[in-house]
Amino acid sequence: MILRQEEEGVMAAGKPQLLFVHGIGGLRDTATDRRRWLEALAAGARDAGMADAISGLTQGWLADVTFANYSSLFNLRGAQGDAVRELDAAEVTFLAGLLEAMLEELAEQCSAERSPQDARVIADARFQLDAAVLGRQSQGVGEIGRGLVGVTTTMLRLPGVRQAAQWMNGWAILSQLSQVGRYLDRRVRKVELGAAVRSRVLEDLDPARPLVVISHSLGTVVAYEALHEYGGGVPVWITLGSPLALGAVVLDRLVPRPASCPPNVAQWLNFWDRDDVVVGRPHLANWIGPSKNGVKAVTERVDSRGLWTHTATKYLAHGAVARPVIEALKP
Repeated sequence: MILRQEEEGVMAAGKPQLLFVHGIGGLRDTATDRRRWLEALAAGARDAGMADAISGLTQGWLADVTFANYSSLFNLRGAQGDAVRELDAAEVTFLAGLLEAMLEELAEQCSAERSPQDARVIADARFQLDAAVLGRQSQGVGEIGRGLVGVTTTMLRLPGVRQAAQWMNGWAILSQLSQVGRYLDRRVRKVELGAAVRSRVLEDLDPARPLVVISHSLGTVVAYEALHEYGGGVPVWITLGSPLALGAVVLDRLVPRPASCPPNVAQWLNFWDRDDVVVGRPHLANWIGPSKNGVKAVTERVDSRGLWTHTATKYLAHGAVARPVIEALKP
């Protein structure tokens, strides 16, 4: 009996770790989101023809699974609806740049895949954004913020954006997008937030065991910086719906820079959906350099059906996403 317990202890010590890093949004429940992400990944395993791994995923046999929940750090003020009205000048500047980058992506898609009506909507949104930016000298922060809300409200007329936003209005979209800027804010009094987020992500990990990371949305930015600080090996890093290469507004704020793949990552796979307007599309693989070991992002497109294509669970249900995760976790 003692020998068996020792063997089980050795097996537990060597078990891989699977880390989920979420993106923008409101307060989350760790247990609920962990279950939902695992269920979606199990659906992806089935889609990949790897149904034999489903029990191992959901029952914890394949890996010790951690859902790194840092949402409370971004939602200390409570109600979401009016939070955007509290934005300061630096946050407004960031959001203007982020919306400009998103509209550039939409315009690029429009030339090949969207209708003339979509092109008019994108043109209207860009006109509103230019007006808000040009009025920056004569208007207060609150007035400029309302102008940016007008931009996001106009963007909701696009079918893909409307599906992605689901119940959210222009204020709510801008409020959640502002979390990216708040994380990347490098002013002295703001860096503590980023450090606290990364600490929350890394606190329960064991550098002596292999770590597979699945990060989504803002979580890909957090994971980028956290993995550069992490001392253990990462066989696979999966990024989903990533804004890492969404214009210089994100790329040039990353630490360390110039941006490069974390040196402890053996494989970096980046997935994007055509209807996900938050992503930088294939540019990520071109704009972020390889690690010192020559590893760089490999980007693949997936097409999700239904509403809210930006959710992590939509991405995880694809066999292309689940397969490399399971292959890395299997003994």
